[in-house]
Amino acid sequence: MESVVAPWSFFENELKGFVFKRVKDKSLTEDIVHDVFIKVQDKIGQLQEPEKAAGWIYQITRNTIIDHFRKQSKHIDVSEINGHDDTLNFNECVENALRKLLLTLPLKYREALQMAELEDLSQIEMAKRLGVSYSGVKSRVQRARQMLKEKLHEALIIKTDPYGNVVVCVDRDPGCCK
Repeated sequence: MESVVAPWSFFENELKGFVFKRVKDKSLTEDIVHDVFIKVQDKIGQLQEPEKAAGWIYQITRNTIIDHFRKQSKHIDVSEINGHDDTLNFNECVENALRKLLLTLPLKYREALQMAELEDLSQIEMAKRLGVSYSGVKSRVQRARQMLKEKLHEALIIKTDPYGNVVVCVDRDPGCCK
């Protein structure tokens, strides 16, 4: 197992770039990468397949970044939030991001998803309108949802409460939710 830790110096710069893209702060990047190194050292005995060490280290890194944002979201200063109608609405943040990201989908997928979700058309009605088979429409909607989900996860860190309300909405890409 010693050989897994030896290439740490190779991963260090790569991980710093990976983390910095997500947190946009140099000192925070250093802290997170340091925490990752400690976790790798502590959990090295859990690595069952040394050839998958890189993926394992990246998973630890992703989890450490998420943990950071989770801790950060628990420390919201109530005095910073106005008691008026200006309250934070993270559901709106996600909705705005989804609307913007929807526009980036290829046309045939965007149309299918708009008809299904925004116009509330049945897939049978969509098939008639688009001149495509029912299974073709069903496939387009599923692919569009998957593409949109991937784009959303690339753009935001989102956490929900047990009721499905968004409680954390953090931009990976500044300006996504603005």
